Amino acid sequence: MLKVSLALLIGLVALSLPVAAALGILGLILDWVYAFLPLYKGMGEIAWSSSTEFLLVAIPLFILMGELLLRSGIAASVYQSVSTWLSWLPGGLMHSNIGACASFAAISGSTVATAATIGTVAIPQMDEKKYNRKLFLGTLASGGTLGILIPPSINIIIYGALTDTSIPELYLAGIIPGLVLAVLFGATVLFACIYKPEMGGTKIRYTWRDRFRTLPDLIPPALIFVVVIGSIYTGFATPTESAALGVLSSLILAGIRRRLNWQILRDSLEGAMQTTSMIMLIIVAAFFLNLVLASMGLPKAVNQFVSGLEYPPAVALLMIIMLYLVLGLFLETLTLMITTVPIVAPVVFSLGYDPVWFGILLMLLIETALITPPVGLNLYVIQGVRGSGKVDDVILGALPFVAALLVMMGILMAFPEVALFLPGLYY
Repeated sequence: MLKVSLALLIGLVALSLPVAAALGILGLILDWVYAFLPLYKGMGEIAWSSSTEFLLVAIPLFILMGELLLRSGIAASVYQSVSTWLSWLPGGLMHSNIGACASFAAISGSTVATAATIGTVAIPQMDEKKYNRKLFLGTLASGGTLGILIPPSINIIIYGALTDTSIPELYLAGIIPGLVLAVLFGATVLFACIYKPEMGGTKIRYTWRDRFRTLPDLIPPALIFVVVIGSIYTGFATPTESAALGVLSSLILAGIRRRLNWQILRDSLEGAMQTTSMIMLIIVAAFFLNLVLASMGLPKAVNQFVSGLEYPPAVALLMIIMLYLVLGLFLETLTLMITTVPIVAPVVFSLGYDPVWFGILLMLLIETALITPPVGLNLYVIQGVRGSGKVDDVILGALPFVAALLVMMGILMAFPEVALFLPGLYY
């Protein structure tokens, strides 16, 4: 059943059907062939219960927060400030790409918004400063994935909702791995530019006066991060309420910068509604598909199958990681997560692995899927922002960062405390 389901899903996606439609059609086919009851008659209840989950209200709020910060020019200011502090390193603006992506990830929650925003600001300088195109584009595609790991993260919210895992613990667990991964990305650029200095482009020199002058531009992301994350851990707000505080903070900051008007507000709301509608439609279709799979007994069968193999837990986990790496080549990341977590997570938990730790490992796997062809979303986001040339440049440029992600997974498996240290202090 699992092979049939995956083959059908990949086939439907290959037909270029919208993801939500592919999931819904697959659910209807499996319901008709395998289910013992006509589960499609419960679609109304499924749509209502999944879309009114209080925790998921945070998704449109975080998306709106990112839209406001993008359209008010705060993201561009963050990039300029980061570039003045990191431009002295071999690779110059490529380190700025990664640093700015990490900063924007801490206030956006969306990998697509992070990649598109920083890419829009950075790409015009790529040829002007004579950077290696492939590596430069690779830093943007990979740096954008940090939006999944560094809190607040929309994907972490969805994982928490699917597995009933504490969102505050997951947020804490993502901070250190996110920072370590950003350092690994920077080290990848550093190694490449030391090995081939011509990749590093023309150095931009700034004085200390220039650097200190841009420090106020780093206040907005720091302030929003403190408001959103701090309100959760002081007990002042739930994750959903903290997202609302983030939107309010974004409005205030945009107003202070005198960049808040009806046009920006309208465009931000429209962009947030479009993205939220896409995500929620996928969630509703995926919840229906998961109900059908559960009625078929697929999660239980997979759990029994893995348990019956009598492999050591580490070997079983490596098999699951390989499965995700392969599926990530063909499935859009939100689809990959929503359709597999209800099946895979119980297996992983039964092997004795911590749900919070596995959530961070899963985010790394999802990040890898974002920059591996042929379906890696960030590859096409950056190519779309670039607007010319071949997507092959972005794909080749992202490959060294796939290796960095695999190294990060190895670090997380060898030293689980990297993810569990902060949650252990607080809880």
